[in-house]
Amino acid sequence: MVHVLSSRVLLRPIDPERSRRFYGRALGLEVAREFGTGPERGTVYFLGGGFLEVSGRSDTPPAPGLQLWLQVPDVAAAHKELSAQGVRVLRPPLREPWGLVEMWIADPDDVRIALIEVPVDHPLRYRPGL
Repeated sequence: MVHVLSSRVLLRPIDPERSRRFYGRALGLEVAREFGTGPERGTVYFLGGGFLEVSGRSDTPPAPGLQLWLQVPDVAAAHKELSAQGVRVLRPPLREPWGLVEMWIADPDDVRIALIEVPVDHPLRYRPGL
């Protein structure tokens, strides 16, 4: 059995500086750690309970099936802010049949990112006994 102590998503972008601007400035993710020097240095961002590491460089975009799921407190506010910054919105906020409010954006390498709001009445917020 694997005992996982920590985890992170590793992203090898085509243009690391462009991706750092996107994740650090446009999305405003806080830096957990940086390592190395130069344009291919590593930057690790906090993702709530996980991490996103942008480091190295790739000649091709990340795997087409790679997607990130980020829960935010207010998807409508995120939509307004990110649209104003020129972030490519693939789909504006919409309440899905399963009850979550979802919005989809893309990073500079076309990695799809779901921004999710869990409404107050959604079962994910249900805490038995509380």
